[in-house]
Amino acid sequence: MSATTTPVDASDTPVDASETDTAPAPAHRLRRFARPAAALLSGFVLYLSFPPRPLWWLAPPAFALLGWTLRGRRLRAGFGLGYLAGLGFLLPLLVWTGEEVGPVPWLALAAVEALFVAAAGLGIAAVSRLPWWPFFAAGVWILAEGARARVPFGGFPWGKIAFGQADGLFLSLAAVGGTPLLGFAVALCGFGLYEAARLARARRALGASGGPATAPGSSTPDAPDGTPPATDAAPPRTATDVETGTGGAPSRTGAVPRGPLVAAALAVLVPVTGALAALPLVDDSAEDGTATVAAIQGNVPRLGLDFNAQRRAVLDNHAARTRELAQAVEEKREPQPDFVLWPENSSDIDPYANADAADVIDEAVRAIGAPTVIGAVVAPETGKLRNTLIQWEPGRGPVATYDKRHVQPFGEYIPMRPLVRIFNSNVDRVSRDFGPGNKIGVFDLAGTKVGLATCYEAAFDWAVRDTVTHGAQLITVPSNNATFGRSEMTYQQLAMSRVRAVEHSRAVVVPVTSGVSAIIRPDGEVVAQTRMFTPDVLVEEVPLRSSQTPATRMGTLPEALLAALAAAGLGWSALRSVRARRTRTE
Repeated sequence: MSATTTPVDASDTPVDASETDTAPAPAHRLRRFARPAAALLSGFVLYLSFPPRPLWWLAPPAFALLGWTLRGRRLRAGFGLGYLAGLGFLLPLLVWTGEEVGPVPWLALAAVEALFVAAAGLGIAAVSRLPWWPFFAAGVWILAEGARARVPFGGFPWGKIAFGQADGLFLSLAAVGGTPLLGFAVALCGFGLYEAARLARARRALGASGGPATAPGSSTPDAPDGTPPATDAAPPRTATDVETGTGGAPSRTGAVPRGPLVAAALAVLVPVTGALAALPLVDDSAEDGTATVAAIQGNVPRLGLDFNAQRRAVLDNHAARTRELAQAVEEKREPQPDFVLWPENSSDIDPYANADAADVIDEAVRAIGAPTVIGAVVAPETGKLRNTLIQWEPGRGPVATYDKRHVQPFGEYIPMRPLVRIFNSNVDRVSRDFGPGNKIGVFDLAGTKVGLATCYEAAFDWAVRDTVTHGAQLITVPSNNATFGRSEMTYQQLAMSRVRAVEHSRAVVVPVTSGVSAIIRPDGEVVAQTRMFTPDVLVEEVPLRSSQTPATRMGTLPEALLAALAAAGLGWSALRSVRARRTRTE
């Protein structure tokens, strides 16, 4: 009497023995919560890897845990587990968004953004059944990050994995392929660590039993090559398995197949080796000489959403700090700056429409005797407001402007205002929406080309890169974080600027109304930094550079290639599933 074996549909069969467990019912019920708990924990560990904590090295273990959570799951389970991981990550990461407006906007934002992580979880579950799955899984994560950075309302890239790696081993990869390659390397290393640990465990189990073994109280163990088991017997080899050199079970000799071992090893070694090989690209030498730059932090009288009601006091604070710097220069306590940078919203009074505000600014600029960039709110008679940076020359006044190109939804303008008002009346604090500019911002300040990315724009790859491809020798990110109190937000944003410095090999100056202001060298090192909610001035000599990194030159190409890798993995997974279903019905 012979038995007929039916090929198993990899898309419908989970990997782990816990799905077919014969353990007592209470233990089995507890085990059902293991993966949801692990998904939440993986997201929270990923959050812990972000600033202000210097725990960048937690990111790979977070992805390793996520890999264990998602590997071999059904697609629906992958989506749900991915959503839990997204909540575990984004809820604590974005808590600052509810600092002054309550929990509803914070919870809504985290809930929506976690959907992208859920989609990544679905994709990772699908490709986890493939040979070399860590590479495809990391590509899927970057594909989801890319989507989150673009939609809805122009996207929200906050929390890209790259932004947690400013102190990390992999930072140099930002100069090679930008934030997508840096994030890919971290995710790949984490998934590779999990796969290596899984295969090592399988090998020990095989060695102890002399062949395929089962753990006490369970049925079939994980197949070491990544193919899910059927019931008590390993599934038969399919045409796809023959093509790829994989199978549904350990080899007849009881050894772990070599292919998965190589894939796991390379998933860990390739990112580490690549990061070390890219170190020569991290260069802070002065190709075009140096410039002495001053960053003004005038501070605000009070924390909170009524920042705009304090606008004359904020303007006076920044003008006073500038005059104090001029006095220090005259007394030889500070060097004469080549140019001065004020933060975003340092003059919320339109100097074009208010002569008294213009006089205060002009007096301060004349005192310091250097071109000064002023962050102002410009209010045309009709139309939308403009979040504008103004180049103010001593003796000449305003000579150039840059309007912020990516204005913040629900902060600088309110989409779907009537609907949003139902949930939070604070939307009416933004009584007149801001509109976006359309010009790339590069000012010529005393002969130095300075690229401009206003606050929120630092999170967007294109907004910073554009300034460098248009000649910027130095980048500035004027910001206003006063409405977010003493939260982690300002440290998260500072880390973005450090990554941008390495990505484009440019010094980055971050003047902030209330801190943290900083001056960053092209290698990502912070050489000067203020405290929060204190008036201060930073003056430093920084290198000027004009060469372009591979990341700058290639732009979105690395991201497109990683998205193509993800698409190839998802397509291959779908094809295998279709073939398995056809074989099963024949």
